[in-house]
Amino acid sequence: MRIIFALVFLFGIAIAGFAAYSAMQQFRGMQSEMARLRQKADLVVETTPVLLATRELRYGQTLLDGDATEVQFPADAIPENAFTSMDDLFGNEDAKPRQIVRTMEPGEIIMATKVTRFGQDAGVASRLTKGMRAFTIRVDVTTGVSGFLQPGDRVDVYWSGQQQGRQVTKLLLEGIDLIAIDQIADQDTNRPVVARTVTVEVSPIVVATLAQAQSSGRLTLSLRGSEEEEILGPLEVSQEDLLGISEVVEEEQKRCFRRVRRVMKVEVTEVPCPTQ
Repeated sequence: MRIIFALVFLFGIAIAGFAAYSAMQQFRGMQSEMARLRQKADLVVETTPVLLATRELRYGQTLLDGDATEVQFPADAIPENAFTSMDDLFGNEDAKPRQIVRTMEPGEIIMATKVTRFGQDAGVASRLTKGMRAFTIRVDVTTGVSGFLQPGDRVDVYWSGQQQGRQVTKLLLEGIDLIAIDQIADQDTNRPVVARTVTVEVSPIVVATLAQAQSSGRLTLSLRGSEEEEILGPLEVSQEDLLGISEVVEEEQKRCFRRVRRVMKVEVTEVPCPTQ
């Protein structure tokens, strides 16, 4: 009888130990799963709706309801001027449609800089930055970089004219943005045009400067590279600089002469100048 009781007792202890072991393993599994879920939660990125183009949108086209779709995008990667809701992009039922001012590819983020305001035409006025003005410069095949200019390019402006009786050419302005060539404001055009006029975006004070410069001399444009950011500073070349006249005068000042009086006659002989 005692042997049976001892066996039952040992069997009960074994079952209890196994149960405890199973519970411990299950508890550890739950801890591991919770740790995995916490790591997964840490990897979750905050998202915000953003609007993408559903088809190719080109300059001058009217933006239609089906031209945009809403997707979730990482909040910290959205451009500052991107549209994040259909209401902001299309407005209410009474809002007039926007127009496209910069070409967009399918899947590209729609930004405020690539569309006009409600009801606004995709002309030069829609391209102007707040506080800036448009000014037109007369050019020809030589002063307009031989037809290689396009809207969106940046140019340096040189002035040639009379200054205090001297013919001079000066660097007047650097890195001026072109917003139109003749009547073309599409930045995505690839047609070479020998322009008669170019329109630039400048501040009001620069408008006055260009107007005065254009009326008193000749303006010439120099195309800048797309990655060129160097500031050249004041540059001026006169006709004397071009012909090297100043160097001739300097050489004349270095000539030395010897004068010898012989009775009523003075003989002048050029001699080497003494070294200093």
